[in-house]
Amino acid sequence: MNGGNFPATRWSVLEAARGNDAGQRALALETLCAAYWKPVYKYIRLKFAKSPEESQDLTQGFFAELLERQLLGQFDARKSRLRTFLRLCVDSFVLNEIKHGARQKRGGDVVHLALDFSGAESELHGQTIDPGLIASQERFEEFFEKEWIRSLLSEAVEDLKTLCAKRDKATAFALFEGYELAEDDEVSYAELAGRFGITAADVTNQLAWARREFRRLAQERLRSLCGSEEEFVREAKALFGGQG
Repeated sequence: MNGGNFPATRWSVLEAARGNDAGQRALALETLCAAYWKPVYKYIRLKFAKSPEESQDLTQGFFAELLERQLLGQFDARKSRLRTFLRLCVDSFVLNEIKHGARQKRGGDVVHLALDFSGAESELHGQTIDPGLIASQERFEEFFEKEWIRSLLSEAVEDLKTLCAKRDKATAFALFEGYELAEDDEVSYAELAGRFGITAADVTNQLAWARREFRRLAQERLRSLCGSEEEFVREAKALFGGQG
């Protein structure tokens, strides 16, 4: 999924989602889904104690409803953050589905999104989260927030990977991956230099470039998913310490 298909306007995702063009609304759904489907899926799995199959169906159904009912038209950036609005919409949608009984069979014109649910399920198992330990609504909200951040940054990593491939900077991405994303936090620049057959100075320079581009790409995604400049500034400060 690639939010880069939108024009370079600040609020293009929300504008497209609220617009009259069905194609642009569908593209907006795709972009929002890229940022939110994993948090939504995991939130449903844990908060509502649904099976993987039920959670998959509910996740698909939620994003389809978001498009069909044009729910984003109800969003007011002056009253809440977009992700708070979406989480409340998820609560309403799932409770309504539970109220009306069994899973609905979705077909016809409903958009079916190609999502890596098995990967999300593996992440949940890897996180070893006990739903009983986050039983309060406040903790579920915190969980949703953290998963949203995780999803945003993961998409930004994929954006960086794509950018490096286009610019013939595969080594820069490999260094970023080997240093910033490595489970071993003891890896050194000297070790990376030896591994890739370059100088320590090259490691420093290429990592600096990759970090700058990663921050820029993450901020682009963040900006497109905020409802106002004020919200973007607050979110960017929280995520990146207010640095540009």
